[in-house]
Amino acid sequence: MGNAENVELVRRGYEAFNAGDIATLGEMFAEDAVWHVAGSGVLSGTKQGREAILAYFGELGGRTQGHFQAKVEDIVGGGGHTVAIHRTLAESNGKALDLGTVIAFVVRDGKIAEAREYYEDTAKSDDFWV
Repeated sequence: MGNAENVELVRRGYEAFNAGDIATLGEMFAEDAVWHVAGSGVLSGTKQGREAILAYFGELGGRTQGHFQAKVEDIVGGGGHTVAIHRTLAESNGKALDLGTVIAFVVRDGKIAEAREYYEDTAKSDDFWV
C-alpha cells in the first residue's frame, strides 16, 4: 500500500471508532497488532494483539458512558508511518477531557500493525481516567 492508501485506512479507522463500529475496526488491525498508550495511568501501557486493542477501545467508551470522540485534525502519510493528529474529547463523572493527541501508525500488508499514542499533557490524561 502507498501513502495515500495508508492515510485512507487510518481515516476509515477513525470513522469506525467514532461510530462504535467494532466489527470494521477488527478487520483493519493485524491479528498481532500492538498499541502503545503513553503515561502511567490505569489505561497506559502496551496492548498486545487485535483483541486487546479492541478491548481497550471498548474500555474508553465504557468509562465515558459513550462520551468519547477522537476528532481528526489531520492525517499525514509517510514511507514508514502514518501520523494522525486529533483532539481527544471525553466526559466522565462530571469531568471533561479536551486534549491534543497524536498517534503514529505502522501499516503492514494493508492492516494497522502498530500504533503509538501520545498526548499533549500526559498527566492530564492519566488524571482523567482514575
